[in-house]
Amino acid sequence: MSNGTASESEPKSPPLSKTDPPALKKLAPYWYPYTTMAKERWLGREILEIVSTEFRDRSMEYYRYALESGVTTINGKVARPDTVVRNGDRIENVVHRHEPPVTSTPVKIVLHDKERDFLVIDKPGSIPVHASGRYYRHSLVEILHNEFHFPKIFTINRLDRLTSGLMIIPLNADLARSLSAEFVNGLVRKEYVARCRGEFPAAEITCEEPLLTVDRQMGLNIVHPDGKHAKTIFNRLHYDPATDTSVLRCRPMTGRSHQIRVHLQYLGHPIANDPVYSEERIWGTNLGKGGVDVIPCEHRAAPAPPPHLLSDDSPEALNLKPSDDTDSPIPLDLANEGDEQSRVKLLPRETGHDIGMGSPVPLSSEAVGIIIRLRNMKDEDEDWSRWRDVVFRAKGTLTPKDIPRAPLPPQNRRKKGGPSLPQTPIPQDTSLAPQLTQTEALTRLSQMEAPPPAVDPVTGTLYCSECYLPLHPDPKPEKLYIFLHALRYTTSLGCFETDMPEWAAEGWKWDQA
Repeated sequence: MSNGTASESEPKSPPLSKTDPPALKKLAPYWYPYTTMAKERWLGREILEIVSTEFRDRSMEYYRYALESGVTTINGKVARPDTVVRNGDRIENVVHRHEPPVTSTPVKIVLHDKERDFLVIDKPGSIPVHASGRYYRHSLVEILHNEFHFPKIFTINRLDRLTSGLMIIPLNADLARSLSAEFVNGLVRKEYVARCRGEFPAAEITCEEPLLTVDRQMGLNIVHPDGKHAKTIFNRLHYDPATDTSVLRCRPMTGRSHQIRVHLQYLGHPIANDPVYSEERIWGTNLGKGGVDVIPCEHRAAPAPPPHLLSDDSPEALNLKPSDDTDSPIPLDLANEGDEQSRVKLLPRETGHDIGMGSPVPLSSEAVGIIIRLRNMKDEDEDWSRWRDVVFRAKGTLTPKDIPRAPLPPQNRRKKGGPSLPQTPIPQDTSLAPQLTQTEALTRLSQMEAPPPAVDPVTGTLYCSECYLPLHPDPKPEKLYIFLHALRYTTSLGCFETDMPEWAAEGWKWDQA
């Protein structure tokens, strides 16, 4: 709903019934060229150290293997694992993207104000706003470009990937600047709805604990005295004894990362299905209530695979000792003297000293333990392929093909860094409809095909025949979102809101297995 004027409302897809959970939207793997200028935190560091600490979904030896295959260039020249990144360098990397599935629930256009040139949309949980990590075409920005055919959009407020709800998206730069200033200056009234653990107090509760991001790779935030000021006001809407959960109205007065999620955790009532802040395997039985210790500690421990994935030739440990498996065909010659020396040198990810590299403050032993447990859990549940790499049983180097190349974005059109790789336009997919209904989205799923996987004869693991990535099992659709929804925003453009999410209804139950 909205009190905006000169607007045109778009048709909405019918809501899913309680017995008809959303299916998965999948995408066939594809080769993709990624171009970026060197970031300040990368300067003076070897490229292998950079990629292995910025990303975690593959093993150290896979990243070495990919670099040796020549898929990464710096200033137009093939980069070696020990190539040092300098200021002004342009890095181009070709990756075989295996985007994780997202919900098939389509993005909804709540309002398209053509006169004032902006959108109000309802984003489903599981879809990130911007391309990041393994997500690109499954990001909101790309969906609005490719499926709704908006040539330019300006995302001024972001929602976490797991969070659903309302976003206001200007379609021109001038409106984006003015509306962005409203968000920055705290002039936008925001209301969220959440379902948290336990019986939340009936009285209004205000939490003003400062928040700090302590692990960029995991996106982990904690309450910390050196953090940024944050304020959230909570009101209980109802309590459900059957599930021992409460539905809340949440009003964030500031806009910190994971603000509502961390404040609820601090109060002892984390979001009921939050895979990070409501997970006993990470925080223990108290689930981070009252915050964590902040006394600095220097101790670190090397990563280790989950016990059921442990093997004598764990790819993450190949730098520590030579493999005894002499029958495994090594696709690249890593036996010369220079490479042997580099294999003895341990990088931060192999020793555990990458923990805290991105933190603005020294970490306590409790915080380090939380990050280690979070990483281990994600390694096992999501990024388990790093322990099942079959790259050294593969028979060749990575060979990218059919790569569409788009013109560099304006910020990457720099004189420094030498010539770029040839640029060719990305073909437009004219088969995509302006608005996908639930039925249309489900129909599309059956039309998306990926190349047949290969089978590792030693372990039986299915892996990609083009990039040798061990294939992940599909997630359950109900694990793709959390009980946090942006319900209503009030700005100078008007007051806009979405429907209340299904899970906010009294007596609602879900599969907690």
